Amino acid sequence: MSFAPASGAAVIKLVHQAAEVFSSMEGRARETESRAQSLCKSALERLELAEKRIESVERERREANNKLRDASKALEEAQLRIVAVEDRLTAAEFRAQAAETEARDAKHALALVEETIRSRFLSASPEAVTN
Repeated sequence: MSFAPASGAAVIKLVHQAAEVFSSMEGRARETESRAQSLCKSALERLELAEKRIESVERERREANNKLRDASKALEEAQLRIVAVEDRLTAAEFRAQAAETEARDAKHALALVEETIRSRFLSASPEAVTN
């Protein structure tokens, strides 16, 4: 029966070896789990940072669109004012041309009146014009 204690010692040795293997596997499993948790935490932090960047960019895009819309509206209003000013300028030019025509006509009529007055005074009394 000397064989039985040797076999028992071998079994105990195998059990210890198996326990060491399991212990080593558990240690590696904990390390792997710890690395996985660390990677997940890092990925989550990067995701949250990316989401904040996206929100910031979206906010800036909305602000830029609002400014563009305001600028476009201001440009349209300026163009309308320019058209209105051009219309008033054209009307003023027409009034100026009409006034020039009236002034020429009035000057011509005045010249005719002066000529008529001169000719009547000269024909009536040549001395009255010189005195």
